[in-house]
Amino acid sequence: MTTENQMDAEASFDNTDLEELSERVKRVLDIGDRKYGIPPKTYPKCFVGSEAVDKLVEEGIASHEEDAVRIGNMMLNAGVIHHVLDAHAFKNEHLFYRFLSDEDHGTAARKPDGSTVSWADFMTPLTSPGDRSLSLQPKIPGRDTNLASFSQVDLEACGVSPMDEHNTKFMDLLHPKGWVDPEPKPSYNLVVIGAGAGGLVSAAGAAGVGARVALIESHLLGGDCLTVGCVPSKLLLRCAKAAAVRNAAEFGVHINGEVTVDFGFVMERMRRLRASIAPVDSAERYSEKLGVDVFIGKGKFTGENTIEVNGKTLTFAKAVVATGGTAAVPDIPGLKQAPYLTNASVFNLTELPARLGVIGAGPIGLELAQAFQRLGSQVTVFSRSDKILPKEDPDAAQIVQHALRRDGVTFAYHVNYKGVETRGGKPPITVFVKDGNGERSLEFDALLVAAGRKPTVRGLGLEDAGIEYDERRGVKVNDRMQTTNPDVYAVGDVASKYQFTHMSDFGARLVIRNALFFGRDKFSNLIIPWATYTEPEVAHVGLYEKDLEEQHIEFVTFTRVFADVDRGIVDGETEGFVKIHVKKGTDQILGATIVGSHAGDMISEITVAMHGGMGLGKLANVIHPYPTVAEAIRQCGDAYNRGRLTPTVKGIFNRLMALKR
Repeated sequence: MTTENQMDAEASFDNTDLEELSERVKRVLDIGDRKYGIPPKTYPKCFVGSEAVDKLVEEGIASHEEDAVRIGNMMLNAGVIHHVLDAHAFKNEHLFYRFLSDEDHGTAARKPDGSTVSWADFMTPLTSPGDRSLSLQPKIPGRDTNLASFSQVDLEACGVSPMDEHNTKFMDLLHPKGWVDPEPKPSYNLVVIGAGAGGLVSAAGAAGVGARVALIESHLLGGDCLTVGCVPSKLLLRCAKAAAVRNAAEFGVHINGEVTVDFGFVMERMRRLRASIAPVDSAERYSEKLGVDVFIGKGKFTGENTIEVNGKTLTFAKAVVATGGTAAVPDIPGLKQAPYLTNASVFNLTELPARLGVIGAGPIGLELAQAFQRLGSQVTVFSRSDKILPKEDPDAAQIVQHALRRDGVTFAYHVNYKGVETRGGKPPITVFVKDGNGERSLEFDALLVAAGRKPTVRGLGLEDAGIEYDERRGVKVNDRMQTTNPDVYAVGDVASKYQFTHMSDFGARLVIRNALFFGRDKFSNLIIPWATYTEPEVAHVGLYEKDLEEQHIEFVTFTRVFADVDRGIVDGETEGFVKIHVKKGTDQILGATIVGSHAGDMISEITVAMHGGMGLGKLANVIHPYPTVAEAIRQCGDAYNRGRLTPTVKGIFNRLMALKR
């Protein structure tokens, strides 16, 4: 963690143009010809690292030694200075460094890796020594090719209801009715449009290191995750899990009488707990405690470095587009005239629909399908293809499908939607389809559209800022999350195919480093886990088998099914598995999929191993409590280590043991 003094030093560094900072530092240093080595060699126009640290602190450029070393390394990474032999990072030691501008005439400047410096290095930061030669991000299905023609849900039009005490508290925190915007500062280090996960982390992180920050949100601070996504859906899923007590007979638990669900209470609980979480994302907290200028209104770029909100112009050095996305509504005849639900409106329900249709077989559709089925609805899920969870391991998707079928969910595959009809725009809703069962109609009391998400790019004035985008893929960014306007970055669902809250969070952390501190972090280097919270859960990290095959990477897969794990057996949860792929001939973990009741938690152990470079063989040495399902990970490691015992090695061991008998 950084101290307040460190934050102040980093903020001052950020507030200074790189060229101006370089000149300022250069003026206070003792630069001259210096001798080094045996026999001594003269290096022209050098300065000493330890002397530079003292000067940076003495002149107030840095607060203390650690800050001075950090600033020196920022300058080194940005290609401003380098060690005379390209052998060291910047250190508080008697080492010689040189400004690249002071290189002898006719001698090419060198980067730390020994290669020559080019103009491209100043356009794109240097590659981090920690970068991986192989990206461990899988190829997942892109956004629907027809997405640009789909309509987009307006969150404000959906509203928040009912306005009981919980939703009133919720709204007062995230969109205060009497909010008065602050007067804009002359300029901002960072202006953020959108207060979802990516925007909030960008604003809080930048403000935390002393930057002057403005945050703009037109709807509710907290974004989809808090309001209509992760938080309310998991609250609903927990209640649905409790309702699954109907299936307790296999454990010898017999319920006399009918199990009933108070759906009104379930949704009231959701609203109450959601409101209890909201203060951390509130306008008051960001304004008063974090020092962020919060503007509630629609922000629009008016130039390359200006944004207008509520008639006021904000001038920025850097900006972040974090407007996310909303539910996309496919152009099915009659659908727009029907009272359909999306994730933006389904949590406003107060009565349980007896029959629920779900258009879409991805994570959102399946999580809500299982929840509503367990709470008492009869649910039908429609899929255009022959599968559910199209991005997941097929074996994992099949287990989830079996689980939902056991709960009573029905599926329709290879669906061609012919139309939707209602009577006066009210339920029931009739969906006309052609699928494997021919042409037929199905009637529902509610229809949930979960066919994908469309990036929010309209009305932002992106053209006026020189930012390229399209309505299907969103804002165009490079590997450092930088748009075609070098002063503007984009993060989260508006710019990434990995539409997860945790990726918006870590994407924002990457953006802060790259935008404010001359960072050179690459999005492609991030190792990204995710989970679908059906029961059983599906979790994944790294590459899938199909990715490895397409990239012609030789690999070996180790699988441990929970039917062979003691805890899985005693819990009666034997259908899942742990599947881990390693590079052939090594124990390097390339990817993993877990299906089980705690898969979302278990995947983190493998993610940590991949992030730290720990191989599967070493995971076999990690002691796990017994009995736990996580033992399956260790057992995959055991299987890898056993596989290393070739017939020759086994023969040697056998002869050795024979000699000792």
